[in-house]
Amino acid sequence: MVCSQGNLASLCDSCCKIMETAKAEWAPKVHHISFVFPNGDTFEGECTQSTTEVIEKNGKGVNNTPDGVTYTGFWRNGKMNGFGKLTHPSGAVYEGEFIDNMFHGIGTYTFPSGAKYIGGFHKNKIMGKGEYVDASNLHWKGSFYNKAAPELKLKLKM
Repeated sequence: MVCSQGNLASLCDSCCKIMETAKAEWAPKVHHISFVFPNGDTFEGECTQSTTEVIEKNGKGVNNTPDGVTYTGFWRNGKMNGFGKLTHPSGAVYEGEFIDNMFHGIGTYTFPSGAKYIGGFHKNKIMGKGEYVDASNLHWKGSFYNKAAPELKLKLKM
């Protein structure tokens, strides 16, 4: 297909400009809000409003629950997505990557005892290469598969 100007490059340029304009017209506007939900959760951060008037957390924000759970990080389509930090009143903390409200990717989970795991997560499960530092500060390295770590090795400091 050839543009009326006589070349394919002109047609592609015209199509790209039309698509960019359409995308800009349909792109949801980002708002910064402070909101209290009916369940008592509070959110302060970025959100977008769709063409159907639905408001969703999108961008960076902080969500607090009445029972003391706090998430600080990135949101997409109303869910924790991207890098963030989730703290629990028990002292447990996860800092790392999230996908659809789940620990997924690389992160650090600190247990209430002070022990921690640094490494891979897959759909909220410890998965892949990582290191577990126990409450006595002993470092265990290896591959983790949910609750199993068959080839775990103790890393001694001398």
